[in-house]
Amino acid sequence: MRAIAVNEYGAMPALMEVPDPQAGPGQVLIKVEAAGINPFDRMIADGALQPIGPAQFPLVLGVDLAGIVEAVGEGAGRFAPGEELFGVLLIAPWGSAGTYAERVAVSEDQPLARVPQGLDPIVAAALPTAGSTALEIVESLEPLSGKTAVLVGAAGGVGTIAVQLAKNAGAAVIGLASEQHHQWLSSHGVIPVTYGEGVADRIRSAAGAAVDAFLDTHGGGYVELALELGVRPERIDTIADFQAGKKYGVKTDANAAGASAEVLGELAGLVDRGLLEIPIANVYPLDKVQDAYRELEQGHTLGKIVLRP
Repeated sequence: MRAIAVNEYGAMPALMEVPDPQAGPGQVLIKVEAAGINPFDRMIADGALQPIGPAQFPLVLGVDLAGIVEAVGEGAGRFAPGEELFGVLLIAPWGSAGTYAERVAVSEDQPLARVPQGLDPIVAAALPTAGSTALEIVESLEPLSGKTAVLVGAAGGVGTIAVQLAKNAGAAVIGLASEQHHQWLSSHGVIPVTYGEGVADRIRSAAGAAVDAFLDTHGGGYVELALELGVRPERIDTIADFQAGKKYGVKTDANAAGASAEVLGELAGLVDRGLLEIPIANVYPLDKVQDAYRELEQGHTLGKIVLRP
């Protein structure tokens, strides 16, 4: 089958042919309809996460997917052939089990959920890692009802979801984002603020009162900005600046490890009921993965980038 993989750490991810996966004991074989791209996927290819586990080459990338069950292995009983699933692989990709591929064999114990009828597989594939991380970071700072929350990186894959979840929780939300994304934020009830010199004053002006919670998805000094604004350390969460988190004692625990079938079902239900929008910045075929990475690295996309085999 075709897949995006590397044959050694540090190599440029490329389209290549790899052996077809088979559904082993306790696994389901999924025909991939779409695979969400996450920044750490490229980090895996570069070898930055080697301490987590040894790799087998060719190393197929990707952890998020939506697809259709083609076969069920011995002892697997949660799903049946023909069902459409979405989810995230928390114990991959250390070999041929990545989702940037035409097919993937996945343990049914991984966070997998059925796609609600009518939900586009592109949206479903974009949801698992970003959605579960956003939900965890917002829940880590509850209660938010009646509070003012600032979110840095409000137009990114995690940020676009987190600002909506914070609004749903009853917060007044201020979102830091590039100016071209301010209209989208405003249309979702978020007060947009630009980056750059004077940002602290712009946040104070937008808040009109004390800032109660601060969510950082960007890194690079925003934990210090939150403290400057008078936010208590226990009301700050960063998923991008772990060094500052440790230094100042702020939260750093929100990540995709919080994903579960129940969490994915909850997020998909919000999308299905019109309470959560998952903006898709772009969709690329597998052979254009390098174009997808270039767009991701520019850092000015609105929402998620997705691959489609």
